[in-house]
Amino acid sequence: MSVLTFVENWDGKFKKLTFELVSYSAKIAEMMNTTTTAVSIGKVEPGELEKLGNYGVNKVIHIENGDLIALDNQAYTSVISDIATREEATVVVLANNNTGKALAPRISVKLKAGIGAGVNKLPLSIDPFVVCRKVYSGRAFADLTIKSPIRVLTLAQNSFELIEAANAATIETITVDFEPGLIKTVVKDVEKQTGKILLTDAEIVVSGGRGMKSADNWGPLVELADLLGGATACSRPVSDEGWRPHAEHTGQTGKIIAPNLYFAIGISGATQHIAGVSSSKFIVAINTDKDAPVFEAAQYGIVGDASKILPKLVEALRESKSK
Repeated sequence: MSVLTFVENWDGKFKKLTFELVSYSAKIAEMMNTTTTAVSIGKVEPGELEKLGNYGVNKVIHIENGDLIALDNQAYTSVISDIATREEATVVVLANNNTGKALAPRISVKLKAGIGAGVNKLPLSIDPFVVCRKVYSGRAFADLTIKSPIRVLTLAQNSFELIEAANAATIETITVDFEPGLIKTVVKDVEKQTGKILLTDAEIVVSGGRGMKSADNWGPLVELADLLGGATACSRPVSDEGWRPHAEHTGQTGKIIAPNLYFAIGISGATQHIAGVSSSKFIVAINTDKDAPVFEAAQYGIVGDASKILPKLVEALRESKSK
């Protein structure tokens, strides 16, 4: 019996999301009095794999098949499910990002396991196995009982703290064999964006809504993001108007993000928008309407005109950085 977690890498490196995931898995293993095994697919240096031990992982299974350079849902599902069976895992944990959302249902079917999607805290109990998740676009919580012997969980980002442990993980590097034709995904070309932080990777996001009034007023918002080392985003009406590119649209119908800090500037806080950013660790709202729904989701709020407040924020940050 063990807890198995799939750790995704980005160009051979792990991100904060990975360490949050293994910290969570290690605590579940502690509750179940068992061990934690991490599965890493792709080229990752031993030193990077060893970092997983610092967050409670007991064993790392590293798979470096050349055929698995690109994510292929069918192949990855087969590999992770086979290892889960080999390790006698009763809990399989993945991130609740695009990769985890694609793999978890498939793994659940393969292992005949119940699934808890987007859980945001440790299980409330182990027997019965009860997990908690947000529902109704983050406006309520639901306790979910999973009755199957094996459970598949996806963890919402920024919902669990990093827990470091004085632990050295054993690393097992293996290759796996596939049935002919199992891998159907072929990457023919890769174009990487440079010189700009990807919205989905950003720890700080500065986002604007219709309260910005015009595309011409975006300068201070962009400067604020640059000073904070963050990315820019916008609400759907803004991208529909053409004030900002559609790639910056956050919300239920756009990009779903979970930065550590999210600025909602001139955004009223429609349910669809909040659903896409509710996993942010801290939300700061700036709006002229004191009754705007965004203030219900925000930890900090400023009631006022963004066109007057933003320049002052930018000036204060400039002064702070010059000291």
